Amino acid sequence: MLDAAIRALAEIFSKPMRAILWKSIGLALILIVVGAIALQRVLNWLAGAGEAWAEQMAGGSFHGTLEALSWIVSIAAGLGVVFGAVFLMPAVTSLVASVFVDDVADHVERKDYPAEMPGKALPIVRALIEGGKTAGLTVLVYLVALPFLFFAGVGLVVFFLATAWLLGREYFELAAMRFRSPAEAKAMRKHHGTQVFIAGLFIAAFVSIPIVNLATPLFGMAFMVHIHKRLSGPRPELLEPERKARLQTFTE
Repeated sequence: MLDAAIRALAEIFSKPMRAILWKSIGLALILIVVGAIALQRVLNWLAGAGEAWAEQMAGGSFHGTLEALSWIVSIAAGLGVVFGAVFLMPAVTSLVASVFVDDVADHVERKDYPAEMPGKALPIVRALIEGGKTAGLTVLVYLVALPFLFFAGVGLVVFFLATAWLLGREYFELAAMRFRSPAEAKAMRKHHGTQVFIAGLFIAAFVSIPIVNLATPLFGMAFMVHIHKRLSGPRPELLEPERKARLQTFTE
């Protein structure tokens, strides 16, 4: 598994992957900025509305105090957006990964598994649905785990393990669905649950590194292509003359 992670890291900076890397980073930054702006405006509106309600209830004599509190809340909200963006990076990368899943997987399969037929590209709608489901589940799990942040390092451990489970789950299923139906991919992931979770720990570690984590979709997808291939075992049927001829046509 460590070998697969090293190979995936090498793939990120290879020449054929650079264009995908820049597009992936660009999309991730756009999603982060748009989400941060939207959240900031909502929080500021809530702070202003809360100030007006409190002033109406308490009377005009507390106007100065309430205005100062609203200003403090607005600053705290801004810091919260920045802090939240860090913890929601896995959700953002899940959406980005669903867009570039086939670009990354095609490259890895052609380069490292030339004797086997490449997988079939996922329909973009299916990929986006899977990415959206993981992103939504990530937000939900993080909201549930949020109270644990008040217990020293326990919260960070909970977040890390939750990230490993969520991202390992998504990237493995995306890699597997290039060769299997969604139901079969999910069944395979459950059958190899321990291995997939351990692989997810590598992706969770990667996504925890600021700036570098913008490349998580490439690393996670390339890594899970290798993991899926190894868990699938030998596929001698892919070496039939007819399929080898199709492979030759594909690579040309």
